[in-house]
Amino acid sequence: MRRAADSLLAGTLALLLALSIGAAVRPAGSADPGSAAEDAALRAAYRRPAGPPPIPAENPFTAEKAQLGRRLFFDPSLSASGTMSCATCHEPARGFTDGRSLARGNDGRELRRKSPTLWNLAWAPFLFWDGRAEGLEAQAEAPIEAHEEMGQPLDALVARMAADAGWRAAFATAYPGQPQPVTRENLVRAIASWERTLISPRTRFDAWVEGEDAALTPQERRGLSVFHGPAGCANCHEGWAFTDHAFYDIGLPEGRAPDLGRGPVLGLERADRAFKTPTLREAMRRAPYMHDGSLPTIEAVLDHYQGGVVDRPGLPPELPRRLSLSAPQRADLVAFLTTLTSPPDAPLPVMATPPAATQVAAPAPNPAMTPVARARVSQRGRQFAPGRTAVAMGGVLEIANDDNTAHNIRIDSPELTLNSGIQDPGQTVTWRMTKPGRYVAFCGIHPRMRLEIEVAAPR
Repeated sequence: MRRAADSLLAGTLALLLALSIGAAVRPAGSADPGSAAEDAALRAAYRRPAGPPPIPAENPFTAEKAQLGRRLFFDPSLSASGTMSCATCHEPARGFTDGRSLARGNDGRELRRKSPTLWNLAWAPFLFWDGRAEGLEAQAEAPIEAHEEMGQPLDALVARMAADAGWRAAFATAYPGQPQPVTRENLVRAIASWERTLISPRTRFDAWVEGEDAALTPQERRGLSVFHGPAGCANCHEGWAFTDHAFYDIGLPEGRAPDLGRGPVLGLERADRAFKTPTLREAMRRAPYMHDGSLPTIEAVLDHYQGGVVDRPGLPPELPRRLSLSAPQRADLVAFLTTLTSPPDAPLPVMATPPAATQVAAPAPNPAMTPVARARVSQRGRQFAPGRTAVAMGGVLEIANDDNTAHNIRIDSPELTLNSGIQDPGQTVTWRMTKPGRYVAFCGIHPRMRLEIEVAAPR
């Protein structure tokens, strides 16, 4: 079920700040690591959020549930062969990937994509490289049952666990008071609860963000300027987690079997070959890179952006093309990227720190809005403005793309489904709203864009 709203205020603030500071960054080759004003803006853009994102009401967080999820995550009995666990493809020491170019399934055969990292997915609107799952609960269920992955029918797995006294006790601890706690829903919710605790470790970069100037060397600080300036990395790798959770075609060469990524999920050819922006947190543990594992090193990634991008109609304006970084700039950039990964000898926690909020906070009531016969909303900087609107039943909602990139505006709810298709810059989507209710419109390409819509019935 789709969530009614996504109020990641901290992420939105970081996005706006990141978009506003790019022009202020000094040339990357400068010996001056940056002015005080520039440092302050960058620190604001990359400050970690004060708390966890909203937790689904149907799966409130408890430490006991997360502990059960951790046990399930590392247990090979979740696969049909009994030899493969979730951790087989998502090893903590490898940044929750497996070090392979392509993941392998239960039968040992290569899959078509690299294992994605699990760090910081509590903030991700959509999961998997192509964004086909909304929320961690949907993500946790799919690989277990997928024939080419773990190949384990969940109903059969749950029946076996329900017959085992040890598993019954573990589920009863996580779900007290339930007469039959061993269910597929509870299994999936436990794994999702564990995955919500996977918040990437603090690094030297975080120390710098928090005000410790000496935490970064002059070279690393110059690399941050390259990241925001001539390299254009911050166009997509934004905010504290260094991802906008959006989907882009970055011009990778086609493999023997073309992978169309986000396009088939949205039903839009213009979104073919678009894949999710991965976080750069713990990236130095996660080679090889890209959804197909085709780039073996960070240096190979830079080579791709400097001369390997395949020109296609679907390439987005956010994508850097034909970069001209000097050798010192490249060295500075790589030095900076290393500060986003914890030291190789730093032990990763067996159980990551659970989110601070154990209860689902009730959303703050929004002030009432007067419904209008025609409401107009703009898109700029990959945001809706305003972020809320009210339309009288039978009225018209206009959504104007005043941005420099294409969007796909949609409402996917049990009560109402609307889809703009590809909305290019300068185009306006016009919907007549005939069904009363509260809805959330979002962009299928940049899914952190959210617009709350109230369609008011006549009194």
